[in-house]
Amino acid sequence: MIKRFHYNSPVILTYTILSFIVLLLGEFTNFYSTRLLFSVYRSSLSDVFFYFRLFGHVLGHADWNHYLNNFLIILIIGPMLEEKYGSKNLLVMMAITAVMTGLLNILLFSSALLGASGIVFMFILLGSFANIRKGKIPITLVLVIIVYLGNEVADALLKQDNVSQLTHIAGGIFGCIFGFTRQRGRSV
Repeated sequence: MIKRFHYNSPVILTYTILSFIVLLLGEFTNFYSTRLLFSVYRSSLSDVFFYFRLFGHVLGHADWNHYLNNFLIILIIGPMLEEKYGSKNLLVMMAITAVMTGLLNILLFSSALLGASGIVFMFILLGSFANIRKGKIPITLVLVIIVYLGNEVADALLKQDNVSQLTHIAGGIFGCIFGFTRQRGRSV
């Protein structure tokens, strides 16, 4: 018999709740707060919000559909990753991915970037390392790279939409880097 709820994945649950609150705040302010704090774009380095936005853009979402699509995957994969890598390590990986995708967007594009997609793709690729063995590359990892990242490369070349395929690709690359570096020295 279940007696009480357990906050089993503090990083993932807190991230989900914070993004939910940011979306509600965005709707309440006609998305002014989202543009000001939770979207990353080119601005002055003397702007105090510039540095917050480098991290905060992964909390902002354009609408409920955008939020739900990202957090469905985050809530499925995230708790397993948090258990495997630990809360602190996962938080660091998320922060690095947020800053790097934000910087890439600022350097390469003039448009604003918001959403958790870079984190989602980082999780997808990082999740492919769950049962990696020393000296072996799992076929599932190769298939995930082909299917997810291959699709994003194709979309980047063939589609013109408001989706940042670069963020997806970069998130996936960071997931691979984190997966390989976290496995080094382990014989799972």
